[in-house]
Amino acid sequence: MSGAAREAQKLWKAIGAAGTLALGTRMPKASIRDEARKLAEAPRPSNPRPLSPPRIFAYVDAVARYGSIRKAASALHIVSSALNRRILDLEEELGSPLFERLPRGVRPTEAGELYLAYVRRSIRELEHVGAQIEGLRRLLRGRVRLAVAESVTGHMLPTAIARFQAQHPNVQFHVWIDGPKGLGDALATDAADLILTHDPLERPQVSVIASVHQPLCALVAPGHPLAGREGVSLRECVAYPIAMPDTTLAARALIDRALIRASFKLEPALVSNSVELTKTFARQNQAVCFQFRIAGKPDSSGMVTIPLTDSGFAQATLALATRRHRVLPVASAAFASLLEEVFETL
Repeated sequence: MSGAAREAQKLWKAIGAAGTLALGTRMPKASIRDEARKLAEAPRPSNPRPLSPPRIFAYVDAVARYGSIRKAASALHIVSSALNRRILDLEEELGSPLFERLPRGVRPTEAGELYLAYVRRSIRELEHVGAQIEGLRRLLRGRVRLAVAESVTGHMLPTAIARFQAQHPNVQFHVWIDGPKGLGDALATDAADLILTHDPLERPQVSVIASVHQPLCALVAPGHPLAGREGVSLRECVAYPIAMPDTTLAARALIDRALIRASFKLEPALVSNSVELTKTFARQNQAVCFQFRIAGKPDSSGMVTIPLTDSGFAQATLALATRRHRVLPVASAAFASLLEEVFETL
């Protein structure tokens, strides 16, 4: 077996040993807690070394990034002839050239692009495994990256984060707001560990961890003529100025589907991708805007929430999701477990 093959074999043994933390084969919550306790009680090396990918992976990745064996060798602090020899040995082992040699550098061949994708995917997965092991060793620290629909930012998400950080003060959160497409893209590129979305998410690359019905409602100011109603239809909203979500938001897709079945149109006075802007406009102009009702709580702005009675609005959902087969960092996996508990109370 060649040196490159031995290094690759060692990598996959390491990934296999930690692979049970992958979300696709999640351990029971009790098992995760048991593993954390065992690691906490086990003797710790004074300076544990981080997991490192096989050197040949780092070599191939550097050559592709720099587009030059000489520049890659300089960045890696090795002799360029030695780096070139390792690349040639790998190409011989694979039976195909990975790089096209050009007068002023190199570029990946078609086979090289395939191998690079494998290398970079392996490096990312190893980094995630290392983060998980480190998180268990240090009793949970790190960062949770979360992309969300704006509807959850008023009460549900801040409360969940505060509850989590009370137990795990070393965990930081990076949260950003986006529409359904942006949320899906954040998962696909691993920019986000988790998303909270109202999109149906019928996609093979997405794994839904939990979901719950959260109806779409009309929102009006307390003094609005509709404020005392227990339910209202879209047709009844036509008599008042309308502040509509734009087409990047999940609420707009639900409204548009309802209007296709209806015999009337909405002529909005305002269209925006900002839920807060539509709420402010509605409050100041006796208008009607629309928002998902999260956790059955009153809207934090003080506006009155009225369920929409048209077909389809009561069945709207909120989903917690991640990329299928994603190996989540320990902090993100633990926060996902907490959100599952929260969803059970909604």
